[in-house]
Amino acid sequence: MKPTGAQSPRDHADPVDLNPAAATASANGGSARSRKSGRRVNASMVIGAGLVVLIVALALVSFVWTPYDANAIDPAARLQNGSLAHPFGTDTFGRDTLTWVMVGARITLLVGVVAVGIALLIGTPIGIISALFAKQPWGIWIDSVIMRANDILLAFPALLLAIIFAAVYSPGTGPAMVAVGIAAIPGFARVARSGTLQVLGTEYVRAARASNRRIPAIAVVHVLPNIAGMVIVQASVAFAISVLAEAGLSFLGLGTQAPTPSWGRMLQESQQYLSTHPELALWPGVFIALAVLGFNLLGDGLRDRFDPKMEARGA
Repeated sequence: MKPTGAQSPRDHADPVDLNPAAATASANGGSARSRKSGRRVNASMVIGAGLVVLIVALALVSFVWTPYDANAIDPAARLQNGSLAHPFGTDTFGRDTLTWVMVGARITLLVGVVAVGIALLIGTPIGIISALFAKQPWGIWIDSVIMRANDILLAFPALLLAIIFAAVYSPGTGPAMVAVGIAAIPGFARVARSGTLQVLGTEYVRAARASNRRIPAIAVVHVLPNIAGMVIVQASVAFAISVLAEAGLSFLGLGTQAPTPSWGRMLQESQQYLSTHPELALWPGVFIALAVLGFNLLGDGLRDRFDPKMEARGA
């Protein structure tokens, strides 16, 4: 007989859930919660995208509406502080500052798009071609020549190239865009070369080579899609640099010329009034900073999204 109060090992056994459907639902719910917790909102990308959308919205709205004509001069309203009629005040010629900020966003985005487009369309193929030659025993010296030429171009900043273009041609938005774009080519070439070398070492590329697939086909089908994330991140960072370069060139008189509104020219024209009317330099400076910050944060967020190592580190 079993003593009173004694319990058998069976009594200590954990209860068994006889409902397999409930167990499965519980497991699925746990995995769903883990997936949701792994999808963290990237604050850098959200803030950067918001700032970029703000700048783009200003430029787009200026095509259909502005508070005043950008070139309308009103001497009676010169150097006014912010008011309902002129929220950002007026400049030395009585022009509305908010209107100039809105129209100046067009030039900023135009220079960024063209400059980044030049650098991307030239620098990315150069980097891919250089990496393809680096993987061939007979092409190592070609890769070295390409990258040394890239280093020489890297030694020429956008300002120096803009001065050269201004000496050959007249200063303006076009030469400034070309100068900034050429100065950004080495960055795209280095990023594309590094990414291509990583892709060429993968198993699927080796399989494609073993099946006698041609090098151009490998570059288009396998390399480009896999380095697209790196190139997009570089484009976002280069866009921020282009915004700052355009403002600097316009400030020095080598970029956008009068009477076209430009944030850099607004800063240049406000120099002599910094002590009496600092708001003339405040508003273009704020929007230059917002544009640069927005594209930099967007680039950081995209890098975290496209780079598995960075994503795993933040998890």
